[in-house]
Amino acid sequence: MPRAPKSSKKKDPNAPKRNMSAFMFFSIANREKVKTENPDASFGAIGSLLGKKWKELTGDKRAPYEERAREDKDRYERERSDYDNKIINDAKKNAEKEESEEKND
Repeated sequence: MPRAPKSSKKKDPNAPKRNMSAFMFFSIANREKVKTENPDASFGAIGSLLGKKWKELTGDKRAPYEERAREDKDRYERERSDYDNKIINDAKKNAEKEESEEKND
């Protein structure tokens, strides 16, 4: 199946990184352990094993990962708000600068 064309829109390197899910925090913490338990497993197989382990976790064992995910979401929302405000303020400054330059010409 052919791939969809890549977007020509460039990502701003100053934009904040997206928040991670609880499962991603769990995966990072447990990937090495799963790899050592299953040395011949492919990358996809390791992901599947991590997914199975995640589904088997009880609420108590998931709680620390969910808390980290909430904290990361708060961080992302805060950084995104600051980033958006900076973009808006920069746009206003540029518009004011262009307007003053037009008046001077």
